[in-house]
Amino acid sequence: MTPTPAPSPSPSPRPTVWPAFQARDPDLLVRLLVALGFEETATYRDEEGRVEHAQLDWPEGGGVMLGRHKPEGLFTQQPGTTAAYVVTSDVEGVHSRAVAAGLDAGPVEEKPYGGSDFRLTDPEGNQWSFGSYPGEPRRDSGSTGT
Repeated sequence: MTPTPAPSPSPSPRPTVWPAFQARDPDLLVRLLVALGFEETATYRDEEGRVEHAQLDWPEGGGVMLGRHKPEGLFTQQPGTTAAYVVTSDVEGVHSRAVAAGLDAGPVEEKPYGGSDFRLTDPEGNQWSFGSYPGEPRRDSGSTGT
């Protein structure tokens, strides 16, 4: 039996999948994410100064979007019901920033599939993992999977 060659990595396209969070206090969530290392790229506010939409980019790629919880809105979800995994080459550094920000960050743990990570829950109740495991390389576009 001939082994299947590993898929060749594709160039990283601009992110088109964005975890989306709704928050009771989006200003607090933005400040928290910036303290962890995210960059506040855009924040749009209503006439009363409340965050309607914010985009925070992760310096190593990707990002998240968030806004004020509006139960009457067309796109709505309960705050604290989202989870995200963020890839970083500096797990220990992000962990230190989380602890310095007063978050209850779990310990950094080595994973059997490679890399290390830690988990935390933000004040809204969302679950975050920050880890060094980048996932497997993408298959080329001609691949049929499996």
